[in-house]
Amino acid sequence: MAKKKFILSEADIPEKWYNIVADMPNKPLPPLHPGTKEPIGPDMLAPLFPMELIKQEVTTDKWVDIPDEVREIYKIWRPTPMFRAYGLEKLLDTPAKIYYKYEGGSPAGSHKPNTAVPQAFYNKQAGVKRITTETGAGQWGSALSFACQLFGIECEVYMVRASYDGKPYRKIMMNTWGASVYPSPSNRTEAGKKILAGDPNSPGSLGIAISEAVELAFQDENTKYALGSVLNHVLMHQTVIGLEAIKQLEQAGDFPDIIVAPFGGGSNFAGITFPFLRYNLEEGKKIRCIAAEPASCPKLTRGVFRYDLGDTVGMTPLLPMYTLGHNFIPAPIHAGGLRYHGAGAIVSQLLKDGLIEAQALKQLECFEAGIKFAKTEGIIPAPEATHAIATAIREAQRAKEEGTAKTILFNLCGHGHFDMSSYEQYLSGKLVEHEVTQEEILESLAELDTPLIA
Repeated sequence: MAKKKFILSEADIPEKWYNIVADMPNKPLPPLHPGTKEPIGPDMLAPLFPMELIKQEVTTDKWVDIPDEVREIYKIWRPTPMFRAYGLEKLLDTPAKIYYKYEGGSPAGSHKPNTAVPQAFYNKQAGVKRITTETGAGQWGSALSFACQLFGIECEVYMVRASYDGKPYRKIMMNTWGASVYPSPSNRTEAGKKILAGDPNSPGSLGIAISEAVELAFQDENTKYALGSVLNHVLMHQTVIGLEAIKQLEQAGDFPDIIVAPFGGGSNFAGITFPFLRYNLEEGKKIRCIAAEPASCPKLTRGVFRYDLGDTVGMTPLLPMYTLGHNFIPAPIHAGGLRYHGAGAIVSQLLKDGLIEAQALKQLECFEAGIKFAKTEGIIPAPEATHAIATAIREAQRAKEEGTAKTILFNLCGHGHFDMSSYEQYLSGKLVEHEVTQEEILESLAELDTPLIA
């Protein structure tokens, strides 16, 4: 019988995270102070993050040790399995070999605990009593709620209102782990009040929710802030995914030609692709790494590369990123975790240098792909994950047309068990297609007064 799944032992959990900055030909530009527009130092980040995470944010070391305490907790769900998608291959009648790394077996049901646990660990070491954060679809909020309860830290989550209303069971998961969850924009912060004054029915955005969480962290010395994507240390923590996948493909006697992952801020994509990109950067291999983003929030494919704020109100440092503008409010599509206006600095620089690719997909194509995958492989994927599946299907069909036996790997970042209302809308024909217009993008970008990048 052909081997279906590739399993590692707990001894194979990586002992170090991989920091791609060490190998990048052009390092990411420095973050800037939003007021002075000068490069920032640790002092500006200190109110938000413990010093160990600040050190990881700026390090150029190639490998960073994973604390033993974190690896012990990783054992709850890591290593995660990698599967050969024989059923999907058969349906597509493709010569391509398709593999997927499945991160949905974590307690929170996604890849997010890979960074939530170390972030909570370093905060506990620093004596932090409370962590504030934002969440889109609820997967990051769930992961941080889980991690905070492990270390006895209070967790306060600001959940994008569109998801708060549409995904109530994510909120209940967070509550079960002891977290307080509020719909964003809220009346609990000045940032939230400002947004509500302009639009009392605002569906919210990750940028707005970040503003609320950051505001509260700045106000209390016992409170820090945690981010689930975008920042360098977050992307680095996720590389456990790709490092395991390298070993699993060795088991399979294979190596990828194409790697695909959904793209919101970058942690999902970075987690599986960065360890493989090392082969491109060090050995000259030609692995294609494709970020799959929603057509309703296409910062990589239709945004501009310039300095921009990570939040809506303007409390965060300016980051060099592909952006649609920090005031951009994406349509309330069901892939809530991908509704972010900007991309992480590392991923943005890699795209600018032509070292990675990006594709934008509409949600009907993605849900169609998710249904095909569920019928052939059994797992019902999260709406975010369907973007990777749809892109993998595109590439498998291209391989068929070209008559080439490509090896495709994608990150199945989470299950869709809390997203069944989305599938219900798709199956009943009620799911609305959406693609942002060029006029909407230009209108948002016109509001920017942030520094340009030459």
